[in-house]
Amino acid sequence: MSALSNELLKEARQYFIEGQYKLAEPLLEQLLLQNLRSPEIYQMLATLYYDRGQFNKAIKTFKKALEIDPGYTDASVGLSIILNDLGRYDEGKKVFTEAREILDQKKKPSLGFLDESISKKHEELADLYSQSKQWTESLENLLKAQKVMPQRRRDLGIKLADCYSRLGESQKAIRELKEVLFIDGDYQAARLKLAQLLFSNSRVSEALEQWELVLLRDPTNFEARDGLLKAKKSKSALTVQF
Repeated sequence: MSALSNELLKEARQYFIEGQYKLAEPLLEQLLLQNLRSPEIYQMLATLYYDRGQFNKAIKTFKKALEIDPGYTDASVGLSIILNDLGRYDEGKKVFTEAREILDQKKKPSLGFLDESISKKHEELADLYSQSKQWTESLENLLKAQKVMPQRRRDLGIKLADCYSRLGESQKAIRELKEVLFIDGDYQAARLKLAQLLFSNSRVSEALEQWELVLLRDPTNFEARDGLLKAKKSKSALTVQF
């Protein structure tokens, strides 16, 4: 990759992290015209399409990323989530399982401890920034922590979702939590966070479904019971209006 291409990619990546997708997209498309075989470029473009609801285009683009690198975690997780959203559950699970197996084979045990230490340092920095409500800086460090150790996606997911939400990026927060739950469907804290976020964004039926799933596993969960009651009241009020 030339020095100019590297600069373009760096700029596009920064816009992408900041959620400025309209600025990132032309740069990414320009990089594609250079016939660069970079899974990251395709993964970022696919995420933009997913964010706009262009699911078929996003699926094709995620698949291109995985053709270049079958173990590229961000692409496999993104593709899995879209397939899951479309009700293609078996396909989604297959994509993610295969990618995880490839990633496990690539791991270098000797570097594991170092990677984990670097990742946790970024997380610590993110926590410090969040304490002073510097959400952009907190988000950047959480993304760095995840990039160093993709297998920590579950652990970092709620914090990432919180940053996105604080920055007014509700859709990204929802997507992040869905990705976490795809990895670990029993992660109740993430499901409760997702339910509340969906409810706050007037997606009442989806929130209702998430709270019901929590109660299936934990019938005494007070937060889920309270949320379920709010959701049912909200649906009843909408029914009366119409």
